[in-house]
Parts: sequence; structure tokens; C-alpha cells
Amino acid sequence: MKATEAITAEEMAALDENCGYFGLVPLQLMENAGAQLAAEIRKRFMSGKNSAGGAVKVTMLAGKGNNGGDAFVAARQLHGFAVTVLLLGRAQDLRTEEARRNWRILRESSVKTVEITDSAQLQAAAAEVLDSAVLVDAIFGTGIKGAIREPEATAIELINTARPRAFVVAVDVPSGLDPTTGEAGTAVTADLTVTFHRAKTGLLETRAEPYIGELAVADIGIPASFERLAGPGDVRLLLKRSSHSHKGDNGRVLIVGGGPFSGAPSLAALAALRAGADWVTVAAPRSVSGIIASFSPNLIVYPLSADVLVEEDVLPVVNLVKKHDIVAIGMGLGAAAETKTAVQQIIEHEATKKLVVDADGFYGLTLPNTAEDKRIIVTPHAGEFAKMTVHTQAVPPEEELEARMDFVTAFSGRNNVVTLMKGPVDIVSDGARVKLNRTGNAGMTVGGTGDVLAGLAATFFAVTNDPFKAATAAAFVNGTAGDLAFAAKGYSLLATDVLEAIPIVTKQFT
Repeated sequence: MKATEAITAEEMAALDENCGYFGLVPLQLMENAGAQLAAEIRKRFMSGKNSAGGAVKVTMLAGKGNNGGDAFVAARQLHGFAVTVLLLGRAQDLRTEEARRNWRILRESSVKTVEITDSAQLQAAAAEVLDSAVLVDAIFGTGIKGAIREPEATAIELINTARPRAFVVAVDVPSGLDPTTGEAGTAVTADLTVTFHRAKTGLLETRAEPYIGELAVADIGIPASFERLAGPGDVRLLLKRSSHSHKGDNGRVLIVGGGPFSGAPSLAALAALRAGADWVTVAAPRSVSGIIASFSPNLIVYPLSADVLVEEDVLPVVNLVKKHDIVAIGMGLGAAAETKTAVQQIIEHEATKKLVVDADGFYGLTLPNTAEDKRIIVTPHAGEFAKMTVHTQAVPPEEELEARMDFVTAFSGRNNVVTLMKGPVDIVSDGARVKLNRTGNAGMTVGGTGDVLAGLAATFFAVTNDPFKAATAAAFVNGTAGDLAFAAKGYSLLATDVLEAIPIVTKQFT
């Protein structure tokens, strides 16, 4: 199996959430996962009978999360086997509605269930565990966090003690193994690991081989096309915030825009604040700096030297860049020759490491991006590709979606950028990965919604080192906010309506 076929635990969690958003609910996925787990066990113990003609004894050690829920489903599907489920914890503490529902179903079936609340109770059940022909490790899966506590640590030790007499099956990931890196301290050593949808990246690491045993990748019914769709899971990844964070820890965004226009950089800046940035500064020509400052007392405005961005402003802007996590440049700058030169110098300066380029910023963007440490998100609509300096034709096809996806993917890979091409379906690619965002509506053709998108992208990029994830989240939030605005205003919606809907969208992820 190739590493490119693997998925991180974080990406899998996002995909699970997106599946629910698109109608494939978690209960269905759990049912499918449990059925596949049961099928893999049946493959190796065909009849469910042992050599003496009795039922094969299966003991499942289940955690309180969805990993345990998968085992609950499998337990009731192993007809003919003698199944016992040891829940490590109290049923009332099961973490998800799906796990709780399948526990209730299990309790009404003929399967033996036992709640284990401490290590002493687990030790009392040790004889049953050690006498089992099959042990199912459904303790953690991909949900491991921090040091392993009791009774889980004792459960892992007990499973390893029972092997090799017992055949050990790990559900998704052997408990104790880091699903992303493959590192392990106290971890289950399995004979078979049944992982779902795609192998988790840690399972393919050499260091993980002693713990995995045979690796079976089980299809749980997630359409391959769902991996391409942007959804709420992509947003939740970027909105996690520590309760101990301080001002500036959650993004310092610099907006460089304005001159001929004042609204565009203001919308971008306010969108950045609404998306959760702690600190937003607008560097704007003196002709519009006062107007921008008047839009909101929440904006920090740095006046530049002239009526448009000029070369004399490059050094002051670069000094601001050094104090921020990200710069978004281009909104409302205009197309004056001196502005294009200044933009190019700001973009290419060594201090500029992370940036979002939009609108008139494309005039100063030289592609391909050859700087190894410079990460760029570009946010054009189809007609704006011609603004970028490239050595090959950069006009997206008007044909079917697949052709446009191929164009954006090739453009991004060739030029070492992440492209978020705005349209009826937004297309995001870094040259290898691609996402489609289907939120949004025809009412968003009104001016300013692209500026809001640029501000969102800057905020999300400020808190991650992955511009592809930032662009994907921004596209989804912008379109979803636009849909809320359209529901209220129809084709009369304004960019400010989209702006005000952003907190309604993001609040559900915090």
C-alpha cells in the first residue's frame, strides 16, 4: 500500500463530519464498520465453532468512544460465536449518541456485556479474557490523547499477555499507537488490524509494523467523491483554540489594499475579525485610510504615503509584515504601474512567508513561486488568471467541472501555489490535493464577496501551516454564510450581509 493512499486521523475525523453533512450519518458509518469488522473475524473463524465443536469465544474490550461503538455492532453480528463485551467505563459515560444507541441495542440482545470501571474489576475478568480464542481491541482507535490511564493501561497489558494464545484484532488502529506517526509506548500488539476507509498514516510507518499484524482496509461505504467535497469538518480543524491563549495567538492578519477603492480592504479586514483573528491591521494609502478607519473601531489602520500604494511604501509594509502571521494583498489597490511594482516587491521580499493574493495583487505576482519557504494562496475567478505573470496560457476551460479541476490542479502544481478558483463550484488545489466547495449561490455575484473570502482565507492560513486546508475552510464558510444571507435577502444580498453571517457559521464549530 502506498503512503499516498493513507489518511491522517485528523483528516478522517473531518471526512466523518463531512459525511454527516452530506447525509451519510455517523450511525450508518458505525453500522458499516461493525459489519466489516465482524466479516473479517468470520473469514478467519469460518463457522464460529472451535475444534471441539463449541462456539469460538470472542471477548471485546471496548472504549467509550466510537471505536467501542464499532465493536458493539460487530458483537451482535457475530452469530454463532460466544461473544462477551467488556466496556471500559460506565455506559452512561459513552461519548457519542451512536455508541450509546448501539450499546442499548446490544443490551437487548443475547450478547453478554460487563461494565468495567476500575482495574480491580478488570483483573477479576482476566480469566475470561485469557481464555478467549479471539480478543478484539476497540479501546481507543484513532482517539488516543495523552498518557494512557487506568483501566485502559491494564486492558492493553492483558490483551498482550493473552497473545499469542488468543488471536488479537485491533479496530482501526491498535490502541496506544499514534495513528498519524506510528509511534507507540504502551500499545496493543495485534495479529490483525481492521482499519476503515483508508489506512491511517501511522499504520504504514516502519516503526508500527510490530503492532499491526495483517492490515485489512475495510470499505465502510464512503463514496470516493466525498473526499473532494469541502464541508464543516474542514472548518473545525482550524477553529480549535486553547483556553490559555493570549491576544495574537489566534492570528495576526495584515491586509494591504485600497487606493482607488476603500470598501474592498475593509470587507477583507472585517471578515478576518469575524472569522476569529485576534489582530487585524489594514495598510492603506492615505487617500482612503481615514475612510477605512471610520468603518469600524475594531480596525487598526496604518496610513501609507500616497494616494495609491507606491515603492516608498514597501519598507513600511514589510516592517508590518514582520509583526503579523499572514499578509493578504490586492483588494482595491488598482492597476497603477507603481502599485504593481510595489506589490511585486512586497510579495518577493524574504520577510513575506505566508500570503493570500487577490484581485489587483495578481498584477504583482510573478509565477512560478520558486521560494521554498514562501506559501501562497491565490483566489482568482476565471477571468483573473490573465492578470498573473505566467509562461504558459492561464485561461481555465469553460467545459465540464472535471476539465476545470484538471486545469486548477495543473496550474497550482506548476506554479507552487494553492489556488482557490471562485465560481459556481469553487475549486481548491495545491497541485496534488483537490477540493470542491458547492456552497454559495448566484446572489454572491455582488461585489465584495470575494474580498470577504480573501479575509477568511487569511485568518485560517494564519493559524495553520497548510494553505490548502485554509483555502478549503474559507471557501466553505464564505459560501455557507452567503447561503444564510441569501435565505434572508435573496438577490438583494450585499457583501456586508455575508460578513454578518460568518459568526453564525463558525459558532457551531467552537
